[in-house]
Amino acid sequence: MATAERTWTVSPIGSVSSPRGEATDNEWGTIRASITLLPPFDGSPLRGLEEFSHVEVIYLFDRVDPSSVCLHARRPRGNPSWPEIGIAQRAKDRPNRLGLSTCELLGVEDRTIHVRGLDAVDGTPVLDVKPYLQEFAPRGSIRRAAWSTELMANYF
Repeated sequence: MATAERTWTVSPIGSVSSPRGEATDNEWGTIRASITLLPPFDGSPLRGLEEFSHVEVIYLFDRVDPSSVCLHARRPRGNPSWPEIGIAQRAKDRPNRLGLSTCELLGVEDRTIHVRGLDAVDGTPVLDVKPYLQEFAPRGSIRRAAWSTELMANYF
């Protein structure tokens, strides 16, 4: 059965406050940021979140021009020594411009979540926050492309 093209509408639930105003490719591990829920949300949706050590944050790369989205294979970070690949990279100019980051949860205060290691810049719209549950992590051993180890060496 062929699938028809569909459009989904999502609205941000919060906004990132971060000392980083520009997306860079390295050294996100020590960055402390916060996510504040937007109206009409109060702090009640965050109740119980402080019991977790980590959260998964889904956000929108809102500063990426939709016309610059890459629909084809390319070399990660334009590095000619790495292979040309497609969706196997986590670049910001993806078709739907969605970001996903697993962050250390530092605390919850009213409508604000404090985290470390969120690779989103100041003002980024947050679409969802989920507690990290180990049961959703990969089971068994994992494998990854050799070039990705080099690419991520200084990211966090």
